[in-house]
Amino acid sequence: MLNDRISLSPEEIYEKEFKVDARGYRPQEVDNFLDLVIKDYTEFLRIIKGMEKELGALTKENSSLKQQIRGLQTELETKEDSGNDGVNNIDLLRRISQLEKFVYGKFNNN
Repeated sequence: MLNDRISLSPEEIYEKEFKVDARGYRPQEVDNFLDLVIKDYTEFLRIIKGMEKELGALTKENSSLKQQIRGLQTELETKEDSGNDGVNNIDLLRRISQLEKFVYGKFNNN
């Protein structure tokens, strides 16, 4: 992921040689500093790999959760549609019952 944006690897830093000039830096100080840089690079790469792995797992989990949400929304819509039919059926049954009472009540009163 980040490999195309990182210019140096720990190995490249380790293998880098500088030309020594009469007024140059002390090689031991440069080596000590580069050792510290190598250590940091190595740790950064380890952290990046761990985060890429975690990102992959979280992306997969996110996808799974989105799929579950879609399924639950579909299930809810289906139940709401069925619920509306149930309410309509109940209303129809009440109306029929009232009509039966009215019709049979009239016939019973005669």
